[in-house]
Amino acid sequence: MLLHNKLQKDYTLNQSGYQLKLPLELETIIPKNDSVRLLSQFVEEMDVTDLYSTYDRINSLSPRTLLKIVLYSYMNGDYSSRSMELNCKRDINFMFLLEGHSAPDHATLARFRSIHFAPCSKRILAEVSNILFDLGEISGETIFIDGTKIEANANKYTFVWKKAVTKNQAKLLIKLADFVAECEQLYDIKIVYGNVIKIKHLKRLRKKLYALKNAGNITFVHGIGKAHLET
Repeated sequence: MLLHNKLQKDYTLNQSGYQLKLPLELETIIPKNDSVRLLSQFVEEMDVTDLYSTYDRINSLSPRTLLKIVLYSYMNGDYSSRSMELNCKRDINFMFLLEGHSAPDHATLARFRSIHFAPCSKRILAEVSNILFDLGEISGETIFIDGTKIEANANKYTFVWKKAVTKNQAKLLIKLADFVAECEQLYDIKIVYGNVIKIKHLKRLRKKLYALKNAGNITFVHGIGKAHLET
């Protein structure tokens, strides 16, 4: 009886007969109307001169390709550089954008966003808006600002919401109307002719008040607890 010495483990004992088949081209499995194709076309047609100007030396992966990856990830609500790296290795849509190049690591993506993309992000957004306008996808007739935070002048770290601004503006207009009427009665002057108070009326009132101030040698004071006028 002959004994056969097996020098290598037999890996076919548990073989199920399944063979993984991958298409040679991603073009065959990504639908023609997939958003990743539209994004890629967008970026290819964009003027990204400002983006390239932030580089002293360009490595194997072009800034335009990195821009595609970042924008497509943002489109899908994913802002993590580590997640982008993982998607470039697993997601066929990200592989489509890479065009055969190796997946960038999260550090490369993070540097791209902070050093190269951030300084010209507004310019790139404007470029996207212009392309959409040329395609007729946006009319440019309506601007939506609901939910937008507006920076306050008093403190650069303070923000106010649009609804609060609108509400306080209505109250301020009422106070201005009462103030103008009070001044007209108190100083026997006529500023407004009609029911609508305009900016020109307020400017006229200010001019007359300053004239009274100079004529009566009156000093305006400011602050809580102080009189409105000090003679």
